[in-house]
Amino acid sequence: MSPMKAFLPAVLFCFISPCGALAGEADVVEVEITEASDGTFRFDATLSHRDTGWNHYADKWHIVAPDGSILATRTLLHPHVDEQPFTRSLSGVSIPETVTEVSIRGHDSVHGYGGAVIRKKVR
Repeated sequence: MSPMKAFLPAVLFCFISPCGALAGEADVVEVEITEASDGTFRFDATLSHRDTGWNHYADKWHIVAPDGSILATRTLLHPHVDEQPFTRSLSGVSIPETVTEVSIRGHDSVHGYGGAVIRKKVR
């Protein structure tokens, strides 16, 4: 068998399977924001990422003010290989009165920040 024919199945396998290098970045695909009676907010963020296991998975998401400061972080404690996309919530988030819009960005254990970000009005 030629070296190229031996190499081809491995390349094809990587394209059709969730190889770590191909998992890409964590995309935020939907966000719902609810204001509580005490003036704090609940965020329900849906992320999409081709988690491959502990070696490459979406590990958190942030709520970010327009000036770039992180207002809150939702840590994701395990991979979601068989649950994509997935939604996780964060309650009790205080947003300064001067902030009227936030960005929600994903993070993964290999690439860090990247992928689709969603901006939402909070007031």
